[in-house]
Amino acid sequence: MPDSQETNPSVSSPTSSGIDWWTMLTDPAYLRNPHAELKRIRELGPIHYDSASGVYFVLGHTEFRLAAAAAEMGRDTRLWTNGWSRPENKQRDPLSYELFSEFQRQMVNSNPPDHRRMRDAYEKALRPSQMAQLLPMIEAECRQLLDALPVDTPVDFMTAFANHLPLRVSRNLFEIPPEMDKQLAQWNTALIKIGDIMMSPDQKREALTALRAYKDYLRGFLASRRGSPGDGFIGLALGALADGIMDEEETLNNLLGLISGNETTVTLLGNGMLTLLRHPAQFNKLRSNLHLMRSTIEEILRYEPGINFILRVAIKDFRCGEFCIPAGSLAIGLVGAINRDPARFEDPDVFDITRQPNAQSIFGGGPHVCIGAALARLEAQAGFTALLERFPRIELAGEPVWWVDRTNQRGLQNLPVRLGPER
Repeated sequence: MPDSQETNPSVSSPTSSGIDWWTMLTDPAYLRNPHAELKRIRELGPIHYDSASGVYFVLGHTEFRLAAAAAEMGRDTRLWTNGWSRPENKQRDPLSYELFSEFQRQMVNSNPPDHRRMRDAYEKALRPSQMAQLLPMIEAECRQLLDALPVDTPVDFMTAFANHLPLRVSRNLFEIPPEMDKQLAQWNTALIKIGDIMMSPDQKREALTALRAYKDYLRGFLASRRGSPGDGFIGLALGALADGIMDEEETLNNLLGLISGNETTVTLLGNGMLTLLRHPAQFNKLRSNLHLMRSTIEEILRYEPGINFILRVAIKDFRCGEFCIPAGSLAIGLVGAINRDPARFEDPDVFDITRQPNAQSIFGGGPHVCIGAALARLEAQAGFTALLERFPRIELAGEPVWWVDRTNQRGLQNLPVRLGPER
C-alpha cells in the first residue's frame, strides 16, 4: 500500500474548508447553475475532504483523470466504508441495503475481473466503428419526431424531442415493442434517483419497486426470445447467459442499465440546445459549418455537462498527485468543475465549438469509461443535424426550467422553443 498522509510528509492533506457539501449539492440555485460556486471551491484546492461524511470531492482535471484511470480506484461501492451495501448497513438502513444490493451486480458497479467479464459481452457492439450501421435507424426516429413538431408555435423541446429520441433508440436496439415507451420512461424516472447518493425513504421504495418490476419484465422478455435470439443486443445478452458469462441477475441488471442509460443523451440534447440558443454567434457558425458538429458536441459536453457526479471507491490507498485517498473512501468527481479547470482548458468559461483539444470528462475515464459514449455522441449529432436541416429558425420561446429534484442528473425539465422557416 502507498504511504498514508500521516507517514509521508510529501503527501499533502486535501483541503477541508468547512463547506456544507450536502446542503450545497441539493440547493436549487446550485442545481440550476453550479459553475460560479464550483469555480470558487476549485480555486481553494483540487481535492476537498468532507470530514462529516468521509467523502473526497475531486475538482481538478488532472487529479480526476488520475483517479478515474487508477487500478487502485474502482466502482464497487461495497468497498466504501459505511456505504450503502456494507453488511453492517443491513441493520442500520435495511431499505438502502436492499435497494443497492439488488442494483449492485452489473458492469458499471463492478471492479475487475467481473467488470471486464461483463463488459466484454457488449463492448464490441458499442464501439465507434460499429455505430455507422445504427445511423439510418437513428435518423428515421429523428424524422418521425420532427414531423410531429409544430411550426411557429411554442413547443417544449424536452417533452417533444429530447426525452423521446434516446429512449426510442435504446428500445429499438433491444427490440422492445414501442408500446413499452411510457412504462420504460416511468421506470427510468424512479431509477435515475439511485445516482443521486442522497435519497429519501420514499424515493428508495419507488426505485426498489421500479427495479423489481423492470427485472420481471426483462425476465419474461428474455424467456420469449430464447427460441429466436437474433444477432442483435438481445442475442448478445442471451448468448452471455447461455454460455455462463453472466448469471441471470447480472444479465438483467446489465440489460436494465443499458436500456435505461439514455439520460446522458437526453441532457446532451437539452443542455446543448439551450447553450446554442444562448450563444447565437456560435449557433450561426455551426449552421454555416455542419462539419463542426462533432466538435460542437464535445464542447457542449464540456461546457454544460448533464451529470454532476462520477464516483470512485478506493480499493487501496491511492496517491492522487499530491494527495492520498485512503482505502475504503468514496471519491466524487464534480464534473462541472473538472470540465472548466483553467489548468487544462484555456478560457474555460467560454463556449467555443471549435475548441481543440477538448478533454472533457463527462464519460469518466480508465476501464470504466462509459460504454455507451459513442452511441450518445452519434444520437446527438444526428439529432442536432436533423433539427438544423429541417428548421432554419430555432428560438427560445420562454424561460427554461432545470430539474432541481435530482442531484446527479443536471438537465432541463422544460425548454420552450419556437421552430420555423427563415423570416
